[in-house]
Amino acid sequence: MTVAPGMSQPLPSQPLRLVESSPGLPARADVVVIGGGIIGVFTAYYLARRGLSVAVVEKGRIGAEQSSRNWGWCRQQNRDARELPMATRSLQLWERFSADSGEDTGFDRHGLLYLSDDEAQIAQWARWREFAITTGVTTHMLSSREATERGRATGRAWKGGVFSPSDGTADPAKAAPAVAAALMKLGGTVLQHCAARGIELEGGHVCGVVTEAGTIKTRTVVLAGGAWASSFCHQLGVRFPVATVRQSIVRLAPVPQALPHALAGPNVAVTRRPDGHYVLAISGRGRLDPTAQLVRFAPHFVPMFAKRWRNVFPGGLEGIRWGHETRARWKLDTPTPMERARILDPKPDPAGVRETHRRAVHLLPALREARIANTWAGYIDSTPDGVPGIGAVPEVPGLILAAGFSGHGFGIGPGAGHLIADLVTGDKPIFDPAAFNPGRFKQSSWGKVAEF
Repeated sequence: MTVAPGMSQPLPSQPLRLVESSPGLPARADVVVIGGGIIGVFTAYYLARRGLSVAVVEKGRIGAEQSSRNWGWCRQQNRDARELPMATRSLQLWERFSADSGEDTGFDRHGLLYLSDDEAQIAQWARWREFAITTGVTTHMLSSREATERGRATGRAWKGGVFSPSDGTADPAKAAPAVAAALMKLGGTVLQHCAARGIELEGGHVCGVVTEAGTIKTRTVVLAGGAWASSFCHQLGVRFPVATVRQSIVRLAPVPQALPHALAGPNVAVTRRPDGHYVLAISGRGRLDPTAQLVRFAPHFVPMFAKRWRNVFPGGLEGIRWGHETRARWKLDTPTPMERARILDPKPDPAGVRETHRRAVHLLPALREARIANTWAGYIDSTPDGVPGIGAVPEVPGLILAAGFSGHGFGIGPGAGHLIADLVTGDKPIFDPAAFNPGRFKQSSWGKVAEF
């Protein structure tokens, strides 16, 4: 059920493990992380492992927005070359996290299967495989016979496909809360229903974070605010071009047949969750809800939307209703739009839900008898080139941006969090961060758009 803005402590519409907050607001912290999604909590976790005092402030629930509204895929296959090093390290870190923390994220390397009858797409996968070989990534191109055998649950023949054996999935219902729980075991602070209203400066440098419950003194802030990050940057006079796309998800009840854990067909993807339910989605399909922010940044997104016009449709008033893309300035001593909309829980697109279900049943006939357990939607924070902005914000010394993950953030959450912790502490980065520098958004919008 969608929760209307204005409720003080809403529960999300999708499955989500709930965690208890820390008992109180700390007076100070070495680092304050704004946003309790997968990026924010992994960042805080890796900082706490290095002995820093860390506080995560989250206006709603840990992981309740896009971090629990995604497919759960943790993949290298078809990644943009700029994100591939992060994806590869993230798979290793997903495994290590559970071993180190004892917390269950539902992560499993059971492989991802792609099937197609489109020879151009199969050729594109083959080109990606040649690139992947140079990076040490294993990808198996499937002949028609092999694809048909691996895809036997579809009951039809296929021209070809791809199987990436080292990829897998984690459970979005468990992952971010599990990391938050591990963080608190390390002495970190997790504050829910505690919106960050703004940042205090002293001599032009960050000196604190103003929350609705009081101020936390700090010299370093990580902004991992997801769909809210651009409007938060606007309060600081920082220009961060983001457009949010509303994507709808369908969740089906379990079926007795053995179906693939994660399958991407020509027009739909199906993922089996650890509880046996199946999550259905159409890659790239969504509604673009008009807002003042979208109008402002529209020129930056012309190349992306021109490329993806078949899957992105005009939306309605959901974006204005939720207020995450406001261009208004808010005050630090009164409630902000974030406190009026604790959890972004937009309405699913009825047409999108019907089409997603139709395609999934066509792909996997065994799903025909499965009832629809529930549906939900989420806002994907997208940058003009489809790659996140991660790095220091020169206009606000002490502020590090980590947002705009463009629907890829869940799977690369551990690697992104580790990288951000490296940047905060000055340690050698786990991989080269240059491709993610937010300064690139000051250049022309006609730059490289993610290819895969």
